[in-house]
Amino acid sequence: MTDAVTVSGALTRGDVKKLTRLTRSGTVGPTAVYYAGVTAPIIAAGMGLVSDRAFHVIGFGDYWSVLFSAMIAALTGIAWYLIFMRWSYRHEAGRAGETSLETSVSATEAGLIVRRGEIETRIGWPAVRDVRNGRGFTAILPDGAEALVVPDRWFGDAAAREAFQSRVADRAGAA
Repeated sequence: MTDAVTVSGALTRGDVKKLTRLTRSGTVGPTAVYYAGVTAPIIAAGMGLVSDRAFHVIGFGDYWSVLFSAMIAALTGIAWYLIFMRWSYRHEAGRAGETSLETSVSATEAGLIVRRGEIETRIGWPAVRDVRNGRGFTAILPDGAEALVVPDRWFGDAAAREAFQSRVADRAGAA
């Protein structure tokens, strides 16, 4: 049995952003799509009806009432859509102690052991579906657990980084 290859350090916001770009396929979730795409037409139609009635009450003719209420309805729908799409973007990277607590990653014979603060996660090698070596980081993408990024600056030298990357890449997906 060989010794574990362990590395540790603190993630920065930039590290978390790299990980986010690797793991997310879109910028908005289903709730934002619902509010922006489903309710916007309903809100627009409602504003069209309310403004049409209001224009009739103040004495506008049918033509002008329909024209102005249609413009108000269109602008309301567009505004509603833009507001919810903009609000739904995630602006801050990282959760809880992701950038404030030190993270330790050990590549053992059984799998990966990830420790952040008082939380420890064990990931067996068969669950590691992909390992990506990028500029300045190694990304580990397991099934059933959160993806992990290991910045190159956590390693003391290139040999330590290469030993870790080699161990993880060789064992990824192993039974």
